[in-house]
Amino acid sequence: MALALRKRGPSKFQQAADGSMTLMEHVRDLRNRLFRASLAIVVGFGVGIWLADRVRELLSKPYCDLPQAIDPESGVCKFVQLGVADVFLLNLKIGLWVGLIIAAPVWLYQLWAFIAPGLHKHERRYAYVFTSLAAPLFAAGAVLAFFVTTKGLEFLLNISGPDIATTLEVTRYISFVTNLILLFGVAFEFPLIVLMLNFVGIASAKRLLSWWRVAVFVFFAFSAVVTPTPDPFGMTALAICLCALYFAAVGVAFINDRRRGRGKEIYAGVDDDEVSPLDTTPEPVEAGARVEASDPIDAPEPITAPTPIERRYDDMT
Repeated sequence: MALALRKRGPSKFQQAADGSMTLMEHVRDLRNRLFRASLAIVVGFGVGIWLADRVRELLSKPYCDLPQAIDPESGVCKFVQLGVADVFLLNLKIGLWVGLIIAAPVWLYQLWAFIAPGLHKHERRYAYVFTSLAAPLFAAGAVLAFFVTTKGLEFLLNISGPDIATTLEVTRYISFVTNLILLFGVAFEFPLIVLMLNFVGIASAKRLLSWWRVAVFVFFAFSAVVTPTPDPFGMTALAICLCALYFAAVGVAFINDRRRGRGKEIYAGVDDDEVSPLDTTPEPVEAGARVEASDPIDAPEPITAPTPIERRYDDMT
């Protein structure tokens, strides 16, 4: 029995990359990808609602580990709810956050699949590398935020004194912790910006290293603003981590420059249309060695004058 083989045409990725896809096809492709991403977020939101209580307990751990947070009568950690529906709305918000995290592989892929056809091959390769580094760095920042929150709450609640009873409002506390996690996670993405400047050729490794004083000052200033406590421990911990990540990124930039063989650091301060400086200092020139002829040169033979030609004239009659 003969089998009819059907030739497959180019994929949507190839059509978008070579420009053969029309405008309406781009719009339909965007619509389909947005629908898939939204569907994944809705499914993740359902899972997040189921996990909301456990996530809220995890976020409450820095406060509930303190002795001041335990109710002496019931022995449990106590929060205050000012509104009737505050906890319900808080669970919805936590469920949405968890849903976005769970569905991140799906909606990030849909976003990437729509953008990637317009990028060059090396640009897509860089995007893979930066994306694979962004998630661990954000997670490291979130862990450090938990550490700073624990130490910060311990400091802030101890200075109130034994005559003041402190009970935190649940929605404000969760917002405080999540905002701190977001700030620390975004701050840990700064080395990726440094690497991006080097990989695209905007700044060389030597120039990045020359900015280390400004970078250290900015890191300590940023840490002083975002840390919740006035004590120097949390600020110093965040600033030291950011400085270490910065110098690690500069080290990777040196390796990248050596791999590419750029060697253009001496022209870092010269524009593309600017003439490079030339060294016009004259150098002394030594006298050349004398060359003597090994064989005598034969004298030229004398040139004799040509024999005159006599012209006869006939007698004129």
